[in-house]
Amino acid sequence: MSHEVIHGDGAHEPETPNLDFAGTTPYEDYVQADVLTHLQHPLSDDPGEMVFLVTTQVMELWFTVVVHEWETASRALREDDLPVALAALKRSVRELEALNASWTPLAGLTPAQFNAYRSALGEGSGFQSAMYRRMEFLLGEKSASMLVPHRGAPRVHAELEKALQQPSLYDEVLRLLARRGYAIPAEVLQRDLALRYEPSAGVEAVWAEIYGGDQDSELVRLGEALTDVAELVWRWRNDHLVATRRAMGAKAGTGGSAGVAWLEKRASKNVFPELWTARSHV
Repeated sequence: MSHEVIHGDGAHEPETPNLDFAGTTPYEDYVQADVLTHLQHPLSDDPGEMVFLVTTQVMELWFTVVVHEWETASRALREDDLPVALAALKRSVRELEALNASWTPLAGLTPAQFNAYRSALGEGSGFQSAMYRRMEFLLGEKSASMLVPHRGAPRVHAELEKALQQPSLYDEVLRLLARRGYAIPAEVLQRDLALRYEPSAGVEAVWAEIYGGDQDSELVRLGEALTDVAELVWRWRNDHLVATRRAMGAKAGTGGSAGVAWLEKRASKNVFPELWTARSHV
């Protein structure tokens, strides 16, 4: 017999929650926790592999959320709905902070600790992550060659092909600025969307103009939200670089990548580049 609490209004409320369900719990039905917690299949006997595997899976989940937010922001920008776009970008900033914190369990790996299960990765490497690639495409880091590893997965390949051909988040920002009367160069607006975005002096001048005006304007707030995103992407790349350098030094990376050398090149680049360079002209 369950205990009940009687309130002043005579209402009865159980002291303990309902524990008896006909099937699986509503929590399980919604979260699919049993699926998530049984997706780990370590391939070595080293106990450290489990944290590496789970951390990588957690990163994939955060990639998925961030892609959702940036696609939401992109749609809102196309519809000139800046409040919705800003809300999605601000959510993604908090999510990027959580994503970056995912490096913490791996940040102190020694070479010997990583080597204990590194062979389990085989040719696997983070650059093969399809969801991370969609993040990069949304940032304007387009590359048709990065579709090649996914030829054997038709659905994933089709999603990446679509993302390659679509405007990036930054493309949508610049189109919105053009619709609002700012002098975004025609060659930027008409560029081949399947190519990596390249900095433009004309775009830099537009951001300098925006930042030189009303500091409470929604376009300054948009610029700052994008800068927050860009900074956290830069921190992600640097945290990846440092964790990799600490765990394996300058050795070649898994999957045939150049390892630290490749990550150093990535970490040296800023996304939304004119948002950084324009500050020198305000």
